[in-house]
Amino acid sequence: MIDFHCHIDLYSDPEAVLAEVDARGTYVLAVTTTPKAWRGTKKLVGDRKRVRVALGLHPEIVSQRHQEVPLLCGLLPEARYVGEIGIDGSPPHRDSLDLQKTVFDRIVAECANLGGRIMTIHSRGAATAVLDALERHPDAGTPILHWFSGTVKELERAIELGCWFSIGPAMLRSRKGRELAAAMPFDRLLTETDAPFARDGDKPLMPWQAYDCLADLEVISRIPRKELASGIKGNLKRLAERQ
Repeated sequence: MIDFHCHIDLYSDPEAVLAEVDARGTYVLAVTTTPKAWRGTKKLVGDRKRVRVALGLHPEIVSQRHQEVPLLCGLLPEARYVGEIGIDGSPPHRDSLDLQKTVFDRIVAECANLGGRIMTIHSRGAATAVLDALERHPDAGTPILHWFSGTVKELERAIELGCWFSIGPAMLRSRKGRELAAAMPFDRLLTETDAPFARDGDKPLMPWQAYDCLADLEVISRIPRKELASGIKGNLKRLAERQ
């Protein structure tokens, strides 16, 4: 099982979640929302072989935490994975859109300067702005667009730019999410939960529930579930070999 976008540190009991991750053999990318949280999350995760920690600055809090950008850039040489980063153009965050664009561009440029990173990217309501930045910095590494919700045209552009995608159970609950997932290249697809924000009823999704989306993906793609699981694991292996 693979959860390529999970906020492990934001669960009410992250140590218990990590213990269950170990027991189930789940692969997890633990994203962070601020650079200051990165070292703490790395300490929490410890030397687990199946869990990696990404260095991030969530676009929703850029207006309050943009002063941490120099810290993030200073830590980038130590980080192989970067996220959650990106741009959010939804109504609650439009006031900070210009600042978000500046911050994202700087982070992506620094990733390029360092030879590229594996990036998990937020693009809600701002897919074109995100893709513009990635196009300006083609050496930034491998962009994985998490829970992509743009237009079909934006998806086609993202595919042309070499983007990867991570999808999860919450995304596939909507018709639009299923339609977008059906058009994504399977050899660039990973699974995620975006937990604990994404939920299963009144409870947060757990990392080992990322593969719950395979039932819907099987219907969408007409690829047997076992083959989907094997292919996604192969995708993760190829991704890990890229950087």
